[in-house]
Amino acid sequence: MATKWTAGDSSAMLCLDVNSESFVASGAEKGALTIWNCRGAAIGHLNLGDDDDVTCVSFSQTCDSILYASHGESISVLDIRALKEPTERFHVNEDEINCLSINETGSHLAAADDSGSIKVIDLASKKVSRSLRRHSNICSCVTFRPQRPQSLVSCGLDMQVMLWNLQKTRPVWTVNLQDLAQEETEEMQQQASCQLFNPPLAYFTTVASCGNIFACGAEDGKIRLFRVTGTRFELEYGFRGHSLGVSQVHFLNSLSHPYWLISGGNDAEVMLWDVSEQIITDGKGPLKSAGKKSVGSTAKKSLGAEGSDHGAKACRGNKSNHILPKLRINHGEKVNWISAVDIKGSKNILVADQSYQISLYPLTDL
Repeated sequence: MATKWTAGDSSAMLCLDVNSESFVASGAEKGALTIWNCRGAAIGHLNLGDDDDVTCVSFSQTCDSILYASHGESISVLDIRALKEPTERFHVNEDEINCLSINETGSHLAAADDSGSIKVIDLASKKVSRSLRRHSNICSCVTFRPQRPQSLVSCGLDMQVMLWNLQKTRPVWTVNLQDLAQEETEEMQQQASCQLFNPPLAYFTTVASCGNIFACGAEDGKIRLFRVTGTRFELEYGFRGHSLGVSQVHFLNSLSHPYWLISGGNDAEVMLWDVSEQIITDGKGPLKSAGKKSVGSTAKKSLGAEGSDHGAKACRGNKSNHILPKLRINHGEKVNWISAVDIKGSKNILVADQSYQISLYPLTDL
């Protein structure tokens, strides 16, 4: 049973973030931004004033009181201790911003937008240090890698997943999810008649605390795990847990469970997965691939040694390799954002949806 957090605002919740002190920031339609304590009380509210939706909120990794919020083409810098006017505002993106990420040293901020570009801001000089332009469609997500402040991962509606280094303006490695999906489909069709799924438009990426494992959620309902080795990454494992697009994936990154992953989908379900066995068991080193833009051989790792699909629901009748969620929640509303918060030493899932409330689900007895 979910606990509901309500601030009295009637705008749909769009995004969430949590700092290390368990304060929660939420962004909503029409510029609404709210700060919550871990008991679910709204302790601060601000309207950013330009009537643009707050599409992403992200706390600084080095200062818990500093919050970055994207709205329209702008990024506002806020101090949650005195939530009044923004202390600073950046306007460097050319189109609506979808995602923000701050590296763990607090030196750089990345902003992905609808034009497909990523603007990287040097927070010391307060100037754009890199403009990364390789996505041919909306860039939906950008994520800095833990322990590697110069490296980030991006994905977009062009079905591309890219690995970047801030010293270069081109991605150091690219994988096309459509290529992976085609190989997976061909393999499945050789075994059984399978349901057709939507194209794998890439919505969201999350990186585990080790910095070398990341997950990507896509429109085809699949979650794909990748392993970074040097300047390249390979598909480690793929599984289908949602009947519609996977809009959100987040590693919990707890010390006791570094590879617990939460996902939210357009099917109104929220799930908790333990992918540690797949990462540790299947992580035998990267496979050779044809090149930086070709992943013909990498897909076979997720299909298994004998061509059996590791995907959770790839084909009816192939159940021996299913990954089952540790927890499945029928949330009832399309998921806009998910996050996790520690309350009195226990993990809880936070869900933002089309309503004006935040739902909290405790992860007890797991």
